[in-house]
Amino acid sequence: MSTNDGRRTLKSSETTLEILDRLKDLDGARVTELAEDLERAPSTIHSHLTTLKANGYVVKEGDIYHLGLHLLELGNYVQNRKKAYRISKGYTEQLAEESKCRAVFVVEENGRGVYLHTYSGKHAVWQYSTLGKQFYLHQTAAGKALLSTLSDERVEEIIDRWELPAKTENTITDSDTLLDELDQIRERGYSFNREEQLKGIKAVGVPVTGPNDEVIGAFSVASPANRLTGEWFSEELPNIVLGVANEFELEYSLS
Repeated sequence: MSTNDGRRTLKSSETTLEILDRLKDLDGARVTELAEDLERAPSTIHSHLTTLKANGYVVKEGDIYHLGLHLLELGNYVQNRKKAYRISKGYTEQLAEESKCRAVFVVEENGRGVYLHTYSGKHAVWQYSTLGKQFYLHQTAAGKALLSTLSDERVEEIIDRWELPAKTENTITDSDTLLDELDQIRERGYSFNREEQLKGIKAVGVPVTGPNDEVIGAFSVASPANRLTGEWFSEELPNIVLGVANEFELEYSLS
């Protein structure tokens, strides 16, 4: 098999990774369930699971396989691999406390957004973590903030690869409209999500960069749409996020 750019990939490795992903999605599964789900022979699935189990990546409870705790070690390493990742954790929590909203710090990887840190403020509507979850950049405030730091050429590459799928009726699905909005974000320094990823939820996002203008990530806060109205949504909340983002950039540049 090959990737979009023509590079060859290993089918066996892809099967292993698919098994890990499906074990997460299914919250554990039997060999036969995975074989049916992935349209592979049970013997093939069993061989992959046996290898994964021997190396600590999965565990077997009865006849059901689950992801193993060794992945937690890898995840912790990934989350703390870069200085910016470590510093952003405290500022995400600070942002949640100051805004009383759900605060996140996200980064871009392979043209998708990834939640690196999440904290729920006093008025957050959900308490669960989306840590590690990938999302389409154009659907969120943080994602659009990230896109605004990239060149139009890079944005076009991302659109070509992932397109602009709609999540709600408010999601931007036209590339020219998105590029125009990114110009506005660059001019004012922050982005809005007006129920574009989840109906009834609005958000504000701000990108953060390093001393040499390298793209680091973006902070955002989200809350029910009925709480984010008027000047609180259009001016006050953006100023809170901008303030935290500026503090982060200062510490990052001095550390």
